[in-house]
Amino acid sequence: MNKETQPLSPRERFYRRERRSVPAARAFAREALAEWGVRERADDVVLCVSELATNALVHGVPPGRGFLLRLLPCGDSVRVEVHDSGDGVPAVPLTCGQEPGEGGRGLLLVSELADKWGVGEREPGKIVWCEVGVA
Repeated sequence: MNKETQPLSPRERFYRRERRSVPAARAFAREALAEWGVRERADDVVLCVSELATNALVHGVPPGRGFLLRLLPCGDSVRVEVHDSGDGVPAVPLTCGQEPGEGGRGLLLVSELADKWGVGEREPGKIVWCEVGVA
């Protein structure tokens, strides 16, 4: 990450429940990463943003609502958080050695690309997050 003397500030943006929100979230993430001077693993971060945003829209955002995307520089990592107001706790599907079906690949990709990920509580809803080392 950019090693300037000023601390890097978190970025966040709210997205409505609509298709164009996912490409907009990817563009927002690319812009933030470029401003922070992140080059290494930037594509991994953007892919995680895309998958978590898609999961929020498909599974976590009730009609008429949206999700909050928060990007935080954390030392040599970038933390991606997607806040939504939906129920349920997302999990990587267990497929007993088989390929996942049409759905379920998003968190599988995030679990492979990110150094760590998880789900936190929020009222209402949840925060699905991941951290990607970028240094």
